Amino acid sequence: MLLSVELLLPIAKALAAAGGRTNATFNAVVRIDTDDVVTLVMPRVEMGQATYTSLPMLIAEELEVDLARVRLEHAPPDDRLYAPTPGGQQITGGSDSVRTAWLPMRQAGAAARMMLVAAAAQTWGVEPAQCTARSGSVRHAPSGRQLRYGELAGRAAQLPVPAQIALKNPEQFRIIGSGLKRLDGPEKVNGSARFGIDVQLPGLRVVAVAASPVFGGSVKSVDTQAAMAVCGVRQVVRLDDLVAIVADHMGAARKGLAAAAIQWNDGPAGAYSTQDMIDELANASLWEGATARSEGDVAAVRAEAASKGHRTVDAIYEQPLLAHATMEPMNCTVRLSPDGCDIWTGTQVPTRAQAAAARVAGLAVEKVQVHNQLLGGGFGRRLEVDYVTQAVRIAREVKEPIKVIWSREEDIQHSSYRPYHYNRLSATLDAQGRPIAWHHRVTGSSIMARFAPAAFKNDIDVDAIRDAAGPYAFPNVLIQYVRQEPRLPGMMTSWWRGVGHMQNAIAVESFIDELARAAGRDAIAFRKPLLDSHPRALRVLDVLAERSGWDRPLSKGRGRGVALTFAFHTYAAQVVEVTVDADGNVRTERVVTVVDCGRVVSPGSVEAQVQGGTVFGLSAAQFGNITISNGRVEQSNFHDYRILRMNEIPKMETHILPSTEDPTGIGELATVLITPALLNAIHDATGERIRKLPLTR
Repeated sequence: MLLSVELLLPIAKALAAAGGRTNATFNAVVRIDTDDVVTLVMPRVEMGQATYTSLPMLIAEELEVDLARVRLEHAPPDDRLYAPTPGGQQITGGSDSVRTAWLPMRQAGAAARMMLVAAAAQTWGVEPAQCTARSGSVRHAPSGRQLRYGELAGRAAQLPVPAQIALKNPEQFRIIGSGLKRLDGPEKVNGSARFGIDVQLPGLRVVAVAASPVFGGSVKSVDTQAAMAVCGVRQVVRLDDLVAIVADHMGAARKGLAAAAIQWNDGPAGAYSTQDMIDELANASLWEGATARSEGDVAAVRAEAASKGHRTVDAIYEQPLLAHATMEPMNCTVRLSPDGCDIWTGTQVPTRAQAAAARVAGLAVEKVQVHNQLLGGGFGRRLEVDYVTQAVRIAREVKEPIKVIWSREEDIQHSSYRPYHYNRLSATLDAQGRPIAWHHRVTGSSIMARFAPAAFKNDIDVDAIRDAAGPYAFPNVLIQYVRQEPRLPGMMTSWWRGVGHMQNAIAVESFIDELARAAGRDAIAFRKPLLDSHPRALRVLDVLAERSGWDRPLSKGRGRGVALTFAFHTYAAQVVEVTVDADGNVRTERVVTVVDCGRVVSPGSVEAQVQGGTVFGLSAAQFGNITISNGRVEQSNFHDYRILRMNEIPKMETHILPSTEDPTGIGELATVLITPALLNAIHDATGERIRKLPLTR
């Protein structure tokens, strides 16, 4: 008989009752088997951010086992068990995996350790205080007796979870904060890692799909006979807005799609363009909109500025639509029957995917099983479930199980896009050059209104105006939001790595630099008086100035820029150095980042996240631009939606400040910082202020 100890996190008010559950909220399950293997059912997904290493480190530390002993299982969809907060949704995003797991995962490991010690003490008839756990065994020091966890698992499983959990002191940590290698590294290097695109099932058919190239368009005609004549093509599925070719393999499916010679009805958006979108945003930005924050009297300060010798600075910053362009394009495998539906895919929102599939299949939610896989990149794209619902729609027309795989062109032209944002900023400086009034009006599409309607209150999208004044203190502040949706039916705007923090930091940190220049002040020195309530931010800036050589002179054609953020509960800042040649070509030479993200679980993972976020954001700043013409996305692949090449990667330095605070978010920090720091560096090198992205525009 398999013996195991299963621990629902002790933050729950009650354990699952035999044969059923209480209505308490749980977050994870730890299982210890008779072979000494510790299995962690992971409540988060792995998409390159090292969650599948950092969270097991928390368990292993408190449980007193070697990290190599921990095995992982993808958690099934269940908000009651795996939501990061009670009443929340099972989701991986917002740079919160380690932050929200820090205490619960350690509690789970410590509770298991205490139960194993208690089981050993019962076995030997001694006091638990005489026993110690270490390296997967419990030892009785006076007698030298020792039992492995696997030998104790059965007895421990019968004990109650302790009411009081004794956690280690940080001075006792052996795993947390160490430089252990990633658990998922070897399998990703040797190719054995299984992503959604790798799923294989008996009788599986592969599907290539073409959706209407025009948002809101529909299928006009399909040459089904020509498509079916392609060797390996099994079926042509025509729906209102898409055509799917079902085949034995992807080669046949792609050839069948080409042979189908699909014709489209453009629909009402057939003449819509990016310029239409910009014009609509510009006009909407003149409205007052909804007030998200109002302190003091900005209007009065501005009205009196001239008479008091004060100076008012105005600017408009624009940021384009962006696609995610994950390494692994969207894909979903579906096995559908009248009695149930199985989904194999990589998703950041398993329960959302389950519910969406159930609606399309006409099944009860409990009849849909989501088998989550490793994600070949997420960045917010896999917070959406459109590729899941599309696959289920197709599966309803096919008898065999199918694997739908989007081409790169389909992926870029039918993505969920970071909204185009139009930012109007105005600030008044007093006679000494100090900012005494700040006004920021954000105009753009509301992600919250679609994704989480309950959070869209009083006409304000809380994500769109997040950090609209940065961490800075101004005596007079006015933050407004104007919702303006593009007239493109069916086009989704969604979160992109860095979410609202990113779009606001680009405008705010660039504009702060403008104000510093207008006041004739050094950019770092200008920020400091505005950060009195953020001593950790001041420390970050001081260390950054030192490590970057902020005061060192630069040669002609070279510039240096800075940006600061307090995002995802983390303080961080970057200095970027660029070279701009006589033809205006920009090369990023050096990026220095300083972060205070609380106590660090995996230092190597933090550095990797900073580097990855820097490259991701730098690619967008230089090349990222989704444009619309005749209702269609013009970009299609990496030749016209570029990312940085290896020879374009700058030198990167990451400095992590020691801290005794609990861990905070890191995955999106560098993406938030890199663009404004870059723009400020370009201004330093050339005197030109860039307010509209990308640089290649």
